[in-house]
Amino acid sequence: MTKIFLRSRALTLVCALVVACLPLITSTPSTVRAGDKISAEEVLAKHLESIGSAEARSSANSRIAVGSSHLVFKVRNNVGTIDGRVVLGSIDRKVVYAMSFPAPNYPSEKFGFDGKKFTVGYLKPGVRSTLESFILIHDIVFKEGLMGGTLSATWPLLNLADRGAKVNFAGTSKVADRPAYKLEYLPKKSSDVTITLYFDTETFRHVRTQYDRVVGARLSAGGIDNQTSERATRYQMIEDFSDYKLEGKLNLPHAYKLELNIESSTGNSNHKWEMILGEFMFNQDLDEKGFDVETNAN
Repeated sequence: MTKIFLRSRALTLVCALVVACLPLITSTPSTVRAGDKISAEEVLAKHLESIGSAEARSSANSRIAVGSSHLVFKVRNNVGTIDGRVVLGSIDRKVVYAMSFPAPNYPSEKFGFDGKKFTVGYLKPGVRSTLESFILIHDIVFKEGLMGGTLSATWPLLNLADRGAKVNFAGTSKVADRPAYKLEYLPKKSSDVTITLYFDTETFRHVRTQYDRVVGARLSAGGIDNQTSERATRYQMIEDFSDYKLEGKLNLPHAYKLELNIESSTGNSNHKWEMILGEFMFNQDLDEKGFDVETNAN
Protein backbone atom coordinates (compact mmCIF):
# COMPACT_ATOMS: atom_id res chain seq x y z
CA MET A 1 0.00 0.00 0.00
CA THR A 2 2.81 2.40 0.85
CA LYS A 3 4.48 1.89 -2.57
CA ILE A 4 1.17 2.35 -4.38
CA PHE A 5 0.52 5.54 -2.40
CA LEU A 6 4.00 6.96 -3.21
CA ARG A 7 3.65 6.14 -6.91
CA SER A 8 0.20 7.73 -6.99
CA ARG A 9 1.52 10.83 -5.23
CA ALA A 10 4.51 11.07 -7.59
CA LEU A 11 2.23 10.73 -10.62
CA THR A 12 -0.02 13.47 -9.26
CA LEU A 13 2.99 15.81 -8.84
CA VAL A 14 4.24 15.09 -12.36
CA CYS A 15 0.81 15.80 -13.84
CA ALA A 16 0.59 19.04 -11.87
CA LEU A 17 3.98 20.14 -13.17
CA VAL A 18 3.04 19.31 -16.76
CA VAL A 19 -0.18 21.31 -16.46
CA ALA A 20 1.66 24.24 -14.91
CA CYS A 21 4.34 24.27 -17.61
CA LEU A 22 2.00 23.65 -20.54
CA PRO A 23 1.23 27.36 -21.17
CA LEU A 24 4.98 28.08 -21.26
CA ILE A 25 5.65 25.20 -23.62
CA THR A 26 2.88 26.10 -26.03
CA SER A 27 3.53 29.85 -25.98
CA THR A 28 7.28 29.67 -26.70
CA PRO A 29 8.03 28.86 -30.36
CA SER A 30 10.82 26.32 -30.81
CA THR A 31 10.73 26.58 -34.59
CA VAL A 32 9.82 29.20 -37.14
CA ARG A 33 6.72 28.36 -39.17
CA ALA A 34 5.47 30.11 -42.27
CA GLY A 35 2.35 31.25 -40.44
CA ASP A 36 4.21 32.77 -37.48
CA LYS A 37 3.80 36.54 -37.19
CA ILE A 38 5.85 38.73 -34.93
CA SER A 39 6.76 42.39 -35.03
CA ALA A 40 10.15 44.04 -34.59
CA GLU A 41 8.84 45.60 -31.38
CA GLU A 42 7.92 42.18 -29.97
CA VAL A 43 11.32 40.74 -30.81
CA LEU A 44 12.99 43.74 -29.20
CA ALA A 45 10.91 43.52 -26.01
CA LYS A 46 11.50 39.77 -25.60
CA HIS A 47 15.19 40.24 -26.34
CA LEU A 48 15.54 42.74 -23.50
CA GLU A 49 13.79 40.29 -21.15
CA SER A 50 16.27 37.60 -22.19
CA ILE A 51 19.14 39.75 -20.87
CA GLY A 52 17.55 40.34 -17.49
CA SER A 53 14.87 42.32 -15.70
CA ALA A 54 14.58 46.07 -16.30
CA GLU A 55 16.06 46.65 -12.85
CA ALA A 56 18.98 44.32 -13.52
CA ARG A 57 19.71 45.95 -16.87
CA SER A 58 19.66 49.47 -15.48
CA SER A 59 21.71 48.63 -12.38
CA ALA A 60 24.70 47.30 -14.35
CA ASN A 61 26.10 50.75 -15.14
CA SER A 62 29.50 49.57 -16.30
CA ARG A 63 30.67 46.23 -17.64
CA ILE A 64 34.06 44.64 -18.09
CA ALA A 65 34.50 41.29 -19.83
CA VAL A 66 37.90 39.58 -20.01
CA GLY A 67 38.95 36.41 -21.75
CA SER A 68 41.09 34.62 -24.31
CA SER A 69 41.27 35.24 -28.05
CA HIS A 70 42.36 32.78 -30.74
CA LEU A 71 43.02 34.25 -34.19
CA VAL A 72 43.03 32.26 -37.42
CA PHE A 73 43.92 34.26 -40.53
CA LYS A 74 44.16 33.60 -44.25
CA VAL A 75 45.58 36.38 -46.41
CA ARG A 76 46.29 35.30 -49.97
CA ASN A 77 48.79 32.45 -49.49
CA ASN A 78 49.57 33.24 -45.86
CA VAL A 79 47.85 31.21 -43.15
CA GLY A 80 48.46 31.34 -39.42
CA THR A 81 47.13 31.28 -35.88
CA ILE A 82 47.96 33.12 -32.68
CA ASP A 83 46.57 33.18 -29.14
CA GLY A 84 46.06 36.25 -27.01
CA ARG A 85 43.76 38.08 -24.61
CA VAL A 86 40.69 40.28 -25.01
CA VAL A 87 39.03 42.90 -22.82
CA LEU A 88 35.83 44.85 -23.39
CA GLY A 89 35.00 47.71 -21.03
CA SER A 90 32.00 50.02 -21.27
CA ILE A 91 29.88 52.58 -19.47
CA ASP A 92 27.12 54.87 -20.81
CA ARG A 93 28.11 55.60 -24.45
CA LYS A 94 31.79 54.93 -23.81
CA VAL A 95 33.50 51.71 -24.78
CA VAL A 96 36.99 50.31 -25.19
CA TYR A 97 37.73 47.06 -27.01
CA ALA A 98 41.23 45.61 -27.07
CA MET A 99 43.00 42.38 -27.94
CA SER A 100 46.68 41.75 -27.20
CA PHE A 101 48.96 39.14 -28.77
CA PRO A 102 52.58 38.07 -28.10
CA ALA A 103 53.83 38.92 -31.60
CA PRO A 104 55.99 41.91 -32.63
CA ASN A 105 54.24 42.24 -36.00
CA TYR A 106 50.78 41.81 -34.49
CA PRO A 107 50.76 43.12 -30.92
CA SER A 108 47.16 44.26 -30.59
CA GLU A 109 43.79 45.40 -31.90
CA LYS A 110 42.47 48.51 -30.14
CA PHE A 111 39.30 50.59 -30.47
CA GLY A 112 37.93 53.27 -28.18
CA PHE A 113 35.02 55.70 -28.08
CA ASP A 114 34.68 58.27 -25.30
CA GLY A 115 31.17 59.32 -26.33
CA LYS A 116 32.48 61.96 -28.73
CA LYS A 117 35.81 60.90 -30.18
CA PHE A 118 36.50 57.55 -31.85
CA THR A 119 40.10 56.30 -31.82
CA VAL A 120 41.83 53.29 -33.34
CA GLY A 121 45.22 51.81 -32.47
CA TYR A 122 48.23 50.98 -34.64
CA LEU A 123 50.22 47.79 -35.16
CA LYS A 124 53.22 50.11 -35.40
CA PRO A 125 53.51 53.84 -36.16
CA GLY A 126 51.51 54.60 -39.28
CA VAL A 127 50.37 51.00 -39.82
CA ARG A 128 46.98 49.60 -38.90
CA SER A 129 45.65 46.05 -39.08
CA THR A 130 43.00 44.91 -41.55
CA LEU A 131 40.36 44.98 -38.80
CA GLU A 132 41.43 48.40 -37.54
CA SER A 133 41.38 49.80 -41.07
CA PHE A 134 37.91 48.38 -41.74
CA ILE A 135 36.37 49.74 -38.55
CA LEU A 136 38.11 53.10 -38.95
CA ILE A 137 36.37 53.55 -42.30
CA HIS A 138 33.08 52.05 -41.10
CA ASP A 139 33.13 53.63 -37.64
CA ILE A 140 29.33 53.51 -37.37
CA VAL A 141 29.56 49.86 -36.23
CA PHE A 142 31.57 50.93 -33.19
CA LYS A 143 30.19 54.37 -32.40
CA GLU A 144 26.65 52.97 -32.39
CA GLY A 145 27.63 50.56 -29.60
CA LEU A 146 26.90 47.53 -31.76
CA MET A 147 30.27 45.82 -31.54
CA GLY A 148 30.40 43.31 -28.73
CA GLY A 149 26.64 42.86 -28.60
CA THR A 150 25.14 42.49 -25.12
CA LEU A 151 28.62 42.17 -23.63
CA SER A 152 28.70 45.95 -23.80
CA ALA A 153 26.71 48.46 -21.74
CA THR A 154 26.57 50.54 -24.92
CA TRP A 155 24.39 47.92 -26.70
CA PRO A 156 21.97 50.24 -28.55
CA LEU A 157 18.90 48.05 -28.11
CA LEU A 158 18.99 48.84 -24.40
CA ASN A 159 17.91 52.41 -25.26
CA LEU A 160 16.91 52.37 -28.91
CA ALA A 161 14.72 55.48 -28.69
CA ASP A 162 17.55 57.52 -27.20
CA ARG A 163 19.76 56.49 -30.10
CA GLY A 164 17.31 57.73 -32.68
CA ALA A 165 17.80 54.41 -34.47
CA LYS A 166 15.13 52.07 -35.84
CA VAL A 167 14.76 48.33 -36.40
CA ASN A 168 12.68 46.65 -39.08
CA PHE A 169 11.61 43.02 -39.11
CA ALA A 170 13.51 41.28 -41.93
CA GLY A 171 12.19 37.72 -41.81
CA THR A 172 13.84 34.58 -40.51
CA SER A 173 17.05 32.67 -41.08
CA LYS A 174 19.25 30.15 -39.30
CA VAL A 175 22.31 30.62 -37.12
CA ALA A 176 24.22 27.49 -36.10
CA ASP A 177 21.31 25.39 -37.41
CA ARG A 178 18.83 27.16 -35.13
CA PRO A 179 15.99 29.39 -36.42
CA ALA A 180 16.48 33.08 -35.84
CA TYR A 181 14.50 36.27 -36.32
CA LYS A 182 16.23 38.98 -38.34
CA LEU A 183 16.03 42.70 -37.64
CA GLU A 184 17.51 45.34 -39.91
CA TYR A 185 19.22 48.02 -37.83
CA LEU A 186 18.92 51.56 -39.18
CA PRO A 187 21.12 54.11 -37.37
CA LYS A 188 20.01 57.72 -37.08
CA LYS A 189 22.85 58.72 -39.37
CA SER A 190 22.69 56.94 -42.73
CA SER A 191 25.42 54.43 -43.47
CA ASP A 192 26.78 52.48 -46.45
CA VAL A 193 26.88 49.38 -44.24
CA THR A 194 23.88 47.07 -44.08
CA ILE A 195 23.43 45.93 -40.46
CA THR A 196 21.39 42.82 -39.64
CA LEU A 197 20.72 41.52 -36.14
CA TYR A 198 19.74 37.90 -35.44
CA PHE A 199 17.80 36.60 -32.41
CA ASP A 200 17.09 33.01 -31.44
CA THR A 201 13.38 32.34 -31.98
CA GLU A 202 13.05 30.39 -28.74
CA THR A 203 15.16 32.37 -26.27
CA PHE A 204 15.27 35.74 -28.09
CA ARG A 205 18.95 35.99 -27.23
CA HIS A 206 21.11 37.98 -29.62
CA VAL A 207 23.14 35.40 -31.56
CA ARG A 208 24.60 37.33 -34.50
CA THR A 209 25.26 40.74 -35.98
CA GLN A 210 26.21 40.89 -39.64
CA TYR A 211 27.67 43.92 -41.42
CA ASP A 212 27.79 44.02 -45.24
CA ARG A 213 29.10 46.53 -47.71
CA VAL A 214 29.87 46.37 -51.43
CA VAL A 215 32.10 48.98 -53.04
CA GLY A 216 31.77 49.12 -56.82
CA ALA A 217 34.75 48.77 -59.15
CA ARG A 218 36.53 52.04 -59.83
CA LEU A 219 36.13 53.52 -63.29
CA SER A 220 38.59 55.29 -65.55
CA ALA A 221 37.84 57.47 -68.58
CA GLY A 222 37.71 54.37 -70.76
CA GLY A 223 35.58 52.29 -68.41
CA ILE A 224 36.77 49.93 -65.67
CA ASP A 225 40.33 50.75 -64.66
CA ASN A 226 42.19 47.47 -65.12
CA GLN A 227 45.16 48.81 -63.21
CA THR A 228 43.19 49.30 -60.02
CA SER A 229 40.08 47.20 -59.75
CA GLU A 230 38.27 44.83 -62.08
CA ARG A 231 35.42 43.95 -59.79
CA ALA A 232 33.58 45.16 -56.73
CA THR A 233 35.13 44.85 -53.29
CA ARG A 234 32.95 43.05 -50.77
CA TYR A 235 33.26 43.51 -47.04
CA GLN A 236 31.50 41.31 -44.51
CA MET A 237 31.99 41.29 -40.75
CA ILE A 238 30.10 38.82 -38.57
CA GLU A 239 29.84 38.65 -34.78
CA ASP A 240 28.47 35.41 -33.30
CA PHE A 241 27.44 35.04 -29.66
CA SER A 242 26.68 31.83 -27.77
CA ASP A 243 27.08 29.95 -24.48
CA TYR A 244 24.90 32.34 -22.49
CA LYS A 245 25.27 32.15 -18.72
CA LEU A 246 24.18 34.22 -15.76
CA GLU A 247 26.73 36.82 -14.67
CA GLY A 248 25.52 38.92 -11.77
CA LYS A 249 21.88 39.37 -12.72
CA LEU A 250 22.43 39.41 -16.49
CA ASN A 251 22.44 36.60 -19.05
CA LEU A 252 25.52 37.24 -21.17
CA PRO A 253 27.40 35.30 -23.86
CA HIS A 254 30.65 33.59 -22.90
CA ALA A 255 31.60 32.55 -26.45
CA TYR A 256 32.14 35.33 -28.97
CA LYS A 257 33.37 34.94 -32.55
CA LEU A 258 34.36 37.82 -34.79
CA GLU A 259 35.01 37.22 -38.50
CA LEU A 260 36.08 39.67 -41.19
CA ASN A 261 36.00 38.70 -44.87
CA ILE A 262 37.22 40.92 -47.69
CA GLU A 263 36.93 39.95 -51.36
CA SER A 264 38.64 42.14 -53.95
CA SER A 265 40.42 41.91 -57.29
CA THR A 266 43.78 42.08 -55.51
CA GLY A 267 43.01 39.03 -53.37
CA ASN A 268 40.81 37.76 -50.57
CA SER A 269 41.41 37.75 -46.83
CA ASN A 270 39.73 36.07 -43.90
CA HIS A 271 40.36 36.79 -40.22
CA LYS A 272 38.53 34.94 -37.46
CA TRP A 273 38.86 35.63 -33.75
CA GLU A 274 37.37 33.06 -31.38
CA MET A 275 37.00 34.46 -27.88
CA ILE A 276 36.03 32.84 -24.59
CA LEU A 277 34.99 35.26 -21.85
CA GLY A 278 35.63 33.99 -18.34
CA GLU A 279 35.74 37.05 -16.11
CA PHE A 280 33.01 39.67 -15.72
CA MET A 281 32.90 42.76 -13.53
CA PHE A 282 30.13 45.31 -13.05
CA ASN A 283 29.88 48.86 -11.70
CA GLN A 284 33.64 49.35 -11.66
CA ASP A 285 35.34 52.73 -11.94
CA LEU A 286 36.72 53.08 -15.47
CA ASP A 287 39.54 55.52 -16.25
CA GLU A 288 38.26 58.11 -18.73
CA LYS A 289 41.67 58.19 -20.43
CA GLY A 290 41.36 54.52 -21.26
CA PHE A 291 38.74 55.20 -23.93
CA ASP A 292 41.31 57.07 -26.06
CA VAL A 293 43.42 54.20 -27.41
CA GLU A 294 45.41 56.40 -29.78
CA THR A 295 46.73 58.79 -27.14
CA ASN A 296 47.36 55.91 -24.74
CA ALA A 297 48.98 53.67 -27.35
CA ASN A 298 51.84 52.89 -25.05
